[in-house]
Amino acid sequence: MSQKSKAKQANRGQRHSAAWGKRLSWLLLLFLTEVAFAQFGNVTPRVNGKFARDLSPYLSQTGANQIVKVIVTYRATPQSAQVTKLHNLGGVHDRTLKLVKSVAITIPASALAALEADPQVISVSLDHPMQVADDITDVLTGVPSSWNSGYNGTGIGVAIIDSGINDSHPDLKNSAETTSRVLYHQDFTGTPTTNSSGAQYDLYGHGTHVAGIVGGNGYLSSGNYVGVAPNVSLIDLRALDENGAGTDSTVIAAIEQAIALKNTYNIRVINLSLGRGIAESYTQDPLCQAVESAWKSGIVVVVAAGNYGRLSVDGSNGYGTITAPGNDPFVITVGAMKSNGSSSVSSETLASYSSKGPTTYDHVVKPDIVAPGNDIVSLAAPGATLEEDYPAEFVTGNDGNNDYFTLSGTSMATPVIAGAAALLLQENSALTPDQVKARLMKTAYKVFPDSSVAWVPHLETNFTSFYDLLSVGSGQLNMASAVTNTDLAPATVGAALSPTVVYNPSTGVVSLVYGNSSVASTSVVWGSSVVWGTSVVWGSTVSGSSVVWGASLPWNDNLLSAFSVVWGSSTGTSTQATSVVWGASVGNADAAFSDAGDDEQ
Repeated sequence: MSQKSKAKQANRGQRHSAAWGKRLSWLLLLFLTEVAFAQFGNVTPRVNGKFARDLSPYLSQTGANQIVKVIVTYRATPQSAQVTKLHNLGGVHDRTLKLVKSVAITIPASALAALEADPQVISVSLDHPMQVADDITDVLTGVPSSWNSGYNGTGIGVAIIDSGINDSHPDLKNSAETTSRVLYHQDFTGTPTTNSSGAQYDLYGHGTHVAGIVGGNGYLSSGNYVGVAPNVSLIDLRALDENGAGTDSTVIAAIEQAIALKNTYNIRVINLSLGRGIAESYTQDPLCQAVESAWKSGIVVVVAAGNYGRLSVDGSNGYGTITAPGNDPFVITVGAMKSNGSSSVSSETLASYSSKGPTTYDHVVKPDIVAPGNDIVSLAAPGATLEEDYPAEFVTGNDGNNDYFTLSGTSMATPVIAGAAALLLQENSALTPDQVKARLMKTAYKVFPDSSVAWVPHLETNFTSFYDLLSVGSGQLNMASAVTNTDLAPATVGAALSPTVVYNPSTGVVSLVYGNSSVASTSVVWGSSVVWGTSVVWGSTVSGSSVVWGASLPWNDNLLSAFSVVWGSSTGTSTQATSVVWGASVGNADAAFSDAGDDEQ
């Protein structure tokens, strides 16, 4: 990960994107998403009982002759008989996803009705397109304190589920520069792993950059661009292709393999710097169920929040834009900060593109934590798509070559937290995922201004960011405090579930609710009955015992149209919520699945 910022180049006022690139402008993205919201803002999570709402176009007469990629979830792990039945319906088997009792299949839309009638089928979801979420960082987050205490990630395996890792980069070798610390490669995309430009394993350039933020050792920069955990072991599970694109099923298959390899490589952390729109509750989403399975197996799952924090539909100011699977309450969801060229944490401000909560449908409080994510210098993958498209972003190493590359986004903030988790697990290998999450959140830096203003050049406007818990979560990573803290959350799985927010229309109060149907609120570590208490974790963003914020936010008034955008027309219960920032149309929603970042002034 880049620790020292490079000097701004002459063209740094231009937007660079970790995924959108020249294929999709910000204005087009904004237009498509607003159109999708306007069309699908008042729909229920599922139609016809078993079908996710974004399958609606395929269930209509107009979609009957189309082919659609879906994930079919069964009551029990599907066997060959179920696959044969799908074949008989004209389906082409893509893969079986035992982790979530599902089959990914390409099938005629006209055959969907037969799945509705199958009593063994629980649900049918689109196999959504998936794309990446895309220096001073170590100083700002207190990481050197961990290094000084002897923690550098040794012995901890971090699975990078991304576009691959080019393991030839010297910064990914051991301290003697003799052996790569990338211990395993596996491709789930079915696409080539080399190209004519010389790229290997990572043909997009995103996964290598992420891997460097987690665990680069700074060899080619004389220690300037060192990862958070510079001796960590890396496991490369390639779920995104040369364009940074994949699907739910490729990511789920990679998660399943990470769980299978957990003991072989001591995989304790999964990094997911990717995301897509939310089409249904996390309780019904196969992708979210997959990350929960990894969490319950003892792996810390760290996920990007998304980069749609500037998306303001009817004045919503970017609230309600968290992407999946960052909407799941088990995982650690990460938003992005920017250093503003300073090594002082007090000078950092929220990156205005960083997505904000609450989550669609479930109204989960996200992000959980923030970390530096803007203008991050990390490892380059020469010959990869990003490097070919944005050559001005190269940074030379001490050998005079283009060894490093600059990207921005919650993609870059996420591996900062993944590396931090690896350091805590090296310090105490007995920590559970919930204990890691709770400690990082409790010890986070919590002193922020009420608001900040950023000039966004390509939008030609100022954007105001607020510092409530739906924007910065529990605060910014403070590794100096985390590594010296010895508090332990309960060992119960789900002890550190992210709470939900509920609006009471009779009082006008928005409050936190802890736990879910399987985890009692009294057992959740930041519940009102637990010693840490609400204010310890969330700081001044929560006033009193339950009120999330006052009336200062621009949309926190039920007389405003923005209020219904975020909260829907419900009485505050998640099952009735109709707030949908992500469109459900196949064409429009796909355009919004990118999770790349933007530079700001």
